[in-house]
Amino acid sequence: MPNLGGFFDAPAKEKELEKLEQQISATGFWDNAEAAQQVVRVRSRIEKALERQKAFETGVSDAEVLFEFAAEDADSANELTELIGRLDRDVSAAEIESLLSGETDPNNAICSLQAGAGGTDAQDFCQMLLRMYLRWCEKKGFKAEILDEQSGSEAGIKSATFRVEGDYAYGLLATEAGVHRLVRISPFNSGGSRETSFASMFVSPEIDENIEVNIEDKDLRVDTYRSTGAGGQHVNTTDSAVRITHLPTGIVVTCQNQRSQIQNRAVAMQVLRSKLYELELEKRREGAAELEAGKMDISFGSQIRNYVLHPYRLVKDTRTKHETSDVDAVLDGDIDDFIQEVLMYKKSGVVAEARTK
Repeated sequence: MPNLGGFFDAPAKEKELEKLEQQISATGFWDNAEAAQQVVRVRSRIEKALERQKAFETGVSDAEVLFEFAAEDADSANELTELIGRLDRDVSAAEIESLLSGETDPNNAICSLQAGAGGTDAQDFCQMLLRMYLRWCEKKGFKAEILDEQSGSEAGIKSATFRVEGDYAYGLLATEAGVHRLVRISPFNSGGSRETSFASMFVSPEIDENIEVNIEDKDLRVDTYRSTGAGGQHVNTTDSAVRITHLPTGIVVTCQNQRSQIQNRAVAMQVLRSKLYELELEKRREGAAELEAGKMDISFGSQIRNYVLHPYRLVKDTRTKHETSDVDAVLDGDIDDFIQEVLMYKKSGVVAEARTK
């Protein structure tokens, strides 16, 4: 039987689980609800990893038995094929998870999409990307919540901010951060010409209250305006939407999908804290000069991935060179292969050049 412990290091995880159980059983553990919930989430992730290893071992044992009968029994052969396919998918998922070792990789994610160069086509593309990520979340069993969405002038959206809740949501979606490029025959051009448009994806880890981010009131400009999104009659008839500008960094966050101005402000502040935290992490990782270099225009020469619908059909990542001709599947949320390739690329120690042609 193959050694499946390489993914999980089961003995170490079992010891870690024991310590967490002792911590949870201690008197006063729930006095700090936020910290307690974080510990419980870590325990849940470890338990899932150990359960996955046991499932692998059971699956491999079952496969060995089915293999003995497969040559003479068609039902056993079919069952073996299905089992191998399921094990292959589970191994791929485990391999991806094993590549996520960053401090904030297990966290939920705050994602922002922004239309770039390309006018109406770019705004339509921005909406296509939003749907792609929401479909990906659905397939992963993650919970996605749209916090803010600004409609395009003719079609699509100018921008959207959404929160993704799930194990390793940030670690996975961080690989999608950057500029995306679409090439197609424009449905908005009567001449039927080929157009190129761009949209960007920014990702921050959602941080809990235990991580301190210093935000002073004097550094904030808070504006309220009338919400145009969903959320009920009350939202659409009051100035409940909130826009917060962090003056020192120029970061702007908005939220309009909650039912009151107080709720929208609370969510917007959480998004701002996450973005400021990610900004600080980025400075530590790359240095201020590298960070500024990464803030390229959402236009030619800065994309991490190309989506070509004409004159041929191809999605290609410019960092890993991974590609597929099944464009429809990708736009429907099948992006795990791209995420895994980027994680493996970064893990190999190669310096990622995300802004190449």
